Amino acid sequence: MRQTEKTSHPLRKPLLTLEFASLAILLISMAYFSHVADDGATLSPILLLIPAVASLAVFCSFIGLMYLRWVAVAEAGEKTRHKIIFSLLAVTLLGVWSYAIFNTWVSLTA
Repeated sequence: MRQTEKTSHPLRKPLLTLEFASLAILLISMAYFSHVADDGATLSPILLLIPAVASLAVFCSFIGLMYLRWVAVAEAGEKTRHKIIFSLLAVTLLGVWSYAIFNTWVSLTA
């Protein structure tokens, strides 16, 4: 068994807690917005910041956990390659999130 499997990184538990708490907030807000939409009431665009921030927190904690799993435990010779691949994946995930939030905001104001 490798040393990294015996002890976990000290940021692992806070990142997991953040991810699941943010996911719960995201799901609760989506259920609430669905209920409000069924009643025919209009939503304030400022309320959409709740699921937007929650989804960003989910993505950031997911990215942080990926970093701990892939880059932090990589051997010195492979660390540069892991960092490059991780950076591309992180930028892609955050770009997809930004694109989705932008399109949602534009569709509300149209």
